[in-house]
Amino acid sequence: MCGIVGAVAQRNVVPILLEGLQRLEYRGYDSAGLAVVHDGQIERQRSTGRVVELTAKSANTNGQIGIAHTRWATHGVPSERNAHPHLSKDKIAVVHNGIIENYEALRTRLTAAGYVFTSDTDTEVIAHLIHTHYVQGKTLLAATQESLRELVGAYAIGVIASDNPDQLVCARRGSPLLLGIGIEEHFIASDVSALLPVTRRVVYLEEGDVVQLERKHYQIYDAQGKPVTRAIVESEMSNESVQLGQYRHYMQKEIHEQPQALADTLESVCNSQSLVPGIFGAEASAVFDDINHVLILACGTSYHSGLVARYWLEEVAGIACTVEVASEYRYRTSVPNPKSLVVVISQSGETADTQAALNHAKSLGHTHTLAICNVAESALVRLCKLRLLTRAGPEIGVASTKAFTTQLAALFLLTLVLAKQRGRLTAAQESAHLKDLRHLPTAVQKVLDLEPIIAKLAEQFANKSNALFLGRGMHYPIAMEGSLKLKEISYIHAEAYPAGELKHGPLALVDKDMPVISVAPNDALLEKLKSNLQEVRARGGELFVFADADSHITEAEGIHIIHMPEHAGLLSPILHTIPLQLLSYYVALQKGTDVDKPRNLAKSVTVE
Repeated sequence: MCGIVGAVAQRNVVPILLEGLQRLEYRGYDSAGLAVVHDGQIERQRSTGRVVELTAKSANTNGQIGIAHTRWATHGVPSERNAHPHLSKDKIAVVHNGIIENYEALRTRLTAAGYVFTSDTDTEVIAHLIHTHYVQGKTLLAATQESLRELVGAYAIGVIASDNPDQLVCARRGSPLLLGIGIEEHFIASDVSALLPVTRRVVYLEEGDVVQLERKHYQIYDAQGKPVTRAIVESEMSNESVQLGQYRHYMQKEIHEQPQALADTLESVCNSQSLVPGIFGAEASAVFDDINHVLILACGTSYHSGLVARYWLEEVAGIACTVEVASEYRYRTSVPNPKSLVVVISQSGETADTQAALNHAKSLGHTHTLAICNVAESALVRLCKLRLLTRAGPEIGVASTKAFTTQLAALFLLTLVLAKQRGRLTAAQESAHLKDLRHLPTAVQKVLDLEPIIAKLAEQFANKSNALFLGRGMHYPIAMEGSLKLKEISYIHAEAYPAGELKHGPLALVDKDMPVISVAPNDALLEKLKSNLQEVRARGGELFVFADADSHITEAEGIHIIHMPEHAGLLSPILHTIPLQLLSYYVALQKGTDVDKPRNLAKSVTVE
């Protein structure tokens, strides 16, 4: 969601702050700002435009300590007055990611104490609260620690003071924050990509950590205020991996990175002759022996990957599976099963709803937990007993592509390992599945070769306002994912349905102006699907069918067939995802929308 960058150095930090913000633009934002200490004063610049506009406004701003922020509106409309950093009496400056739940009570109290609020945000209470303690003679660190005890909610913050040009204080609870370690300079950021130009040595802060940073030194304190040491790690993310290169948008780049992302994710198993539980962690074998159910918790695209996995797990592994929307799970009364394997899925590993759902599951007595995630050092991975990392690399585009297909690959591995452990996978079947997995990157590349055909097809969506997506069986969640992608980046209203549900209501929407996109693999449900497609055509609906080469669906007036290169059996959902991603991308180009940063959305949703 929002982005934070901070620095304390022996050089002007403004260029560092601005470049860091540019690298966080993919997270989504509606305003940006920075503050530095210079000659005993806080100099602040804010803008409701893009970071490039903030850069122009900051041309004459300089300082050796500063904080910066990109904001995605929660409390208060997008405006300069609501943009971070927020000040208190021109003495304290604060940037903040997250939501302060008790800000109204704090605001009332601080107003009564004489503080004047100039924004509608929850963040401004943090600045004033720290100021109340700071002016009583407390150090910036102590004033911040005292203030944090009064906050209810989630936060990652950076704090500077006008009369303290040598110290930057930061803290996190429920929102990601890390330190960057340099040579006689230190940094903070909400995402490691923001710091790659200055350092790859980072410290991932734990829940409740508060840090005092100086040029030559930093000290971390845990939630109880005790000094602690956290490991310095060398980030594996390269500067080049977050560059666009030859591609027009990050989404296009990441769609084309899927063969390599899948190869990297599957490398540990595809180079071996058999599957072992150990790929999920040292305790995996014992955990898998003790379970009789799988509970998947996820949001958005990750939720769709879980829906596909349900089909695999029940068909191949013979184990019951429930998939829950993470943001809903903890707000209903559920029946806990201590023998469930709780699987949480997230690209960033910092998704607030999914973390909360996991903690709720633990509170109900669920001890068997597994994270499928793209970020090794993320909170979700640290909270789980078992994990499997998707090796997708950084995903910058807000609309997830390679993270989704690598999640599917990881879930298929989980299916096979559970099937083997439960005695439902013969040696011949295991060998055949491993062969299919080794071929998967090549199969995906063949689908990517359809790009010119799909780009041409997208021209027919330029004037459309609505679309229906159809799928059956394990391809229904793929239709859901295709629908989500189209609405995310082209702003076309799209809905997905199991094809058999058409006659139960959605068929009333079908006419010549309603394109109907269908996923049509050559599987056991194909003949049923063909009947559903005829229902559409009989009502004058225009069909766009992504069909396997041997599905024998004939192109005709109003029926456009895109032939997939091959049928992939159980892995078919992964292949059928690719053309729907490409279709959404090229329709968005036709519509002229901001592909990588769609309106109102953010990449990493770290608030509830």
